[in-house]
Amino acid sequence: MRWQQQELTADDPEALPGLGRLAGLVRSVRTPEFAGVTFHEVRCRSALNRVPGSSPMPFGWTINPYRGCTHGCRYCFARRSHEYLEFDSGMDFDTQIVVKTNIGAVLRREVTRPGWRREHVAMGTNTDPYQRAEGRYALMPEIIRALADSGTPFSILTKGTVLSRDLPLLAAATASVPVGIGVSLALLDPALQESLEPGTPSPAARLKLIHRITEAGLPCGVLIAPVLPYLTDSEQQLTALVAAIRDAGATGISGFALHLRPGAREWFLRWLTECRPDLVPRYRRLYVGGSNLRRELRAELSGRIRRICDRLGMGSYGQEFRDMPHGAESAGPPGTPPAGGAPAGPECQATLF
Repeated sequence: MRWQQQELTADDPEALPGLGRLAGLVRSVRTPEFAGVTFHEVRCRSALNRVPGSSPMPFGWTINPYRGCTHGCRYCFARRSHEYLEFDSGMDFDTQIVVKTNIGAVLRREVTRPGWRREHVAMGTNTDPYQRAEGRYALMPEIIRALADSGTPFSILTKGTVLSRDLPLLAAATASVPVGIGVSLALLDPALQESLEPGTPSPAARLKLIHRITEAGLPCGVLIAPVLPYLTDSEQQLTALVAAIRDAGATGISGFALHLRPGAREWFLRWLTECRPDLVPRYRRLYVGGSNLRRELRAELSGRIRRICDRLGMGSYGQEFRDMPHGAESAGPPGTPPAGGAPAGPECQATLF
């Protein structure tokens, strides 16, 4: 196999410093199918991650089959987590991918223990479980089976069309547990998508994915996130996006404005400097107070999306406007409620976190 022929070890002179912190490292692999990307295959000791009780997230547990993400989204809030491995939050996050090859077996042991309370488990809260590597490693089918067989409800948020492969398995899982699925789609412009999210499926491909999910009888919420000031937040852009999401059959919409925490902030501003230098001063003013867009601007954006949803027949419901320091992982789309299952009808969560 070409993957075996491209094997590296932690002692390899080309290996990165972070390899010393990869517990359970089996091998590091490069392959022509993923030019410039190294996959570090590890054997993990645990699969379930407990969410701190003080967290605002509406679920108590997460699973992350991968660390790092080949989607390469310039704004990704999870970038700083790679620094724990002594990788950088920029290019290394996009190209040094940790793969937990035994995660399905480890998860099955954890969810069949007598003390497991079958609480909701969320996936896609840090890095995407259906990034391109999932087509090679196929970790998700075993994860889905372990959760469904144990009676554990779960949700998935993704940009990856690899999820289509598992639609029959996900549909079957709904007979045992509540299942929620969400697709992240923040813009329709293919040129902007290719620059801003270079490793993700195109907007058209994700709209087709939404249609396939609902055709399979599953709920599909859409997360319009992040909404980018001066780039994707106009009335015209958001109207076209909501209309396309509605026509694809989505069962709900939610969203949040761009959140620039350290790690993501540097990488995004570098991209902005290269691609839209005229906007750099504006962004520095918008985010001068920290990671969040100013409250009044988020409220204005929230109202704009709510009006668009109402006008286009997506329905609307309001929530208390809150500051969410955690960004994307705090905002599950209506298709992925903690209790699972399909919502009563199309709805638009207009709160922008």
